[in-house]
Amino acid sequence: MSAPTTTPDISDGVRHVSLRSGVYADSVRLMQVSRDAGSGDGVTAVLVAMATPLNLELAASMGLAPDGDASPEQLLIAVRARDDEALAAALAAVEAALAHRERSTGTAGAVPVRTVGAALDDAAPDASVLAVVSVPGPYAVAEALDAVAAGRSVLVFSDGVPVEHEVGLKQAARRAGVLVMGPDCGTAIVSGVALGFANVVRPGPVGLVAASGTGAQQVSCLLDAAGVGVSHVLGVGGRDLSAAVGGLATLDALAALDADPATERVLLVSKPPAPSVAEAVAEAAAGLATPVRSAVLSADSPDLTAAVEALLGDLGVDVPAWPSRPGQGTAAPGAVLKGFYSGGTLADEAMLLAAATLGDVRSNTPLRPELDPALDWGTDHAARGHVVVDFGDDALTVGRAHPMIDPALRLEAVAGLAASGEPAVLLLDVVLGHGADPDPSVTLVPVLSGAPFPVVVALVGTEADPQCWSRQADALAGAGAAVFASNAAATRHALTLLGAAS
Repeated sequence: MSAPTTTPDISDGVRHVSLRSGVYADSVRLMQVSRDAGSGDGVTAVLVAMATPLNLELAASMGLAPDGDASPEQLLIAVRARDDEALAAALAAVEAALAHRERSTGTAGAVPVRTVGAALDDAAPDASVLAVVSVPGPYAVAEALDAVAAGRSVLVFSDGVPVEHEVGLKQAARRAGVLVMGPDCGTAIVSGVALGFANVVRPGPVGLVAASGTGAQQVSCLLDAAGVGVSHVLGVGGRDLSAAVGGLATLDALAALDADPATERVLLVSKPPAPSVAEAVAEAAAGLATPVRSAVLSADSPDLTAAVEALLGDLGVDVPAWPSRPGQGTAAPGAVLKGFYSGGTLADEAMLLAAATLGDVRSNTPLRPELDPALDWGTDHAARGHVVVDFGDDALTVGRAHPMIDPALRLEAVAGLAASGEPAVLLLDVVLGHGADPDPSVTLVPVLSGAPFPVVVALVGTEADPQCWSRQADALAGAGAAVFASNAAATRHALTLLGAAS
């Protein structure tokens, strides 16, 4: 543990910065600790986070950088307050939150299990057949393999897992006759149980296989808006359709849905896959008894909403008017597209649609490698011209919560765009549902209300979500944003404002 520094500052009061070794907590919990401690009277800034490079840069930008070297395995505690009394109260709140452990809900005196193996040892014979792993990436596969060895399917929420470990895990699952969802599987619904980031959607006959979390959420929410429900949403991880992984989990998930009597149709959702893998998956899908429709994004099929509409046609269901609040807005001469996204597949969809009329769009997750402007996307959003940033990319979530939970980086980018003076149309996604920000409009409305450019929002969710689609839509529209349930419709509206409708 580094020696803490508490220093007076004439303008900012007093500060405390320390590094602590041998302590780990997940980014969501640390974000909550920071928020709770920062709400105290006289506290002006709090950052409690693992000392990753991105979080160290954030601390430096707040004037709270630690002295000396730091490593991602250390916990950074940085607080700025008006006076010594407020600082002491904030630090006490941090310590109390870090010391807190949720009590076991079982028999008094029971010790909570710490590993998948221990949980399986304690499980009743009829316990759930699905394990969920959410630990730091380097340790995830070991825990998942324990579940697979016990004959359990497993959802690996963790990211940062080496691709060769993913392949080995999925090969082991195939031999064991179980399914691995992930790594980096953010969304699943299994027999009506939502896991990770998932929306409250009605049950129904459509099964989704998704190498995309937000893509699955978009599709399932549009189906719900059309009155059609889902049987299961099986996430397979964003790399599953890469050449390295070869669609191992996708093929297993398709077979599982084909064997499920509640599933009458299957929709496959993904970013652009490796061509050889796409061919193998298409061949396997053609051999199934259950019809499979593709919602795989590409330059030729860049629109998830169109895929849903085609599926509704297969089912004999009329396509509804997708919910929207079109709003008013005029782009300044020479305006460019700025897309600040939390969902990678939604960002890809926006870029594919925009590129058809705008030409090249630069990004931290570009459609072509040469379109990455090589900025530090964690702290520098100064790239000019047409730009789409995926703030949910792994490089920007190391040691911090996903932007669907913690909007700080994206809000900073919006403020930076406003300060830059570059004429723009701002395109955002806001994703509702379990696990997401409980009320995203609270932080967005003050920023959007004063924006010197038109704002278009793709609002992904349902009326039954905890945040309620219409309530969020009304708040965002009241701040001047145009709001659409369909990301494709939102993107096309933004292009229309730019005079470049597709």
